[in-house]
Amino acid sequence: MSTLLKKISLAALLMTAFSLGACVVVPAHRHYAGDVVAVAPPPPRVEIIGTAPSPGYVWIDGYWSWSGGRHEWVGGRWEAPHRGYRWVPHRWHHDRDGWRLHEGHWERR
Repeated sequence: MSTLLKKISLAALLMTAFSLGACVVVPAHRHYAGDVVAVAPPPPRVEIIGTAPSPGYVWIDGYWSWSGGRHEWVGGRWEAPHRGYRWVPHRWHHDRDGWRLHEGHWERR
């Protein structure tokens, strides 16, 4: 194989890898996170929301996660928007079995 052909093949491979690196995959399920928890989450913490890193960025609120047998705060963050999607926040739902975390996710509009 000639050197030029090798360089072209390598360039095509790199372009494909970079293109796929920007793909967004959104699973089509209910976004449950882990087990049912008997302990209700504490009230959300008050967070100071700074300036967005770029115009159009979306603020993702912090939430209480369940880890190591206790609620653990996960701080909010700025995230680049996903064209054609909207952010659905994390939320805890109580049913007869206890509390279950529904993970935040990007949902098609």
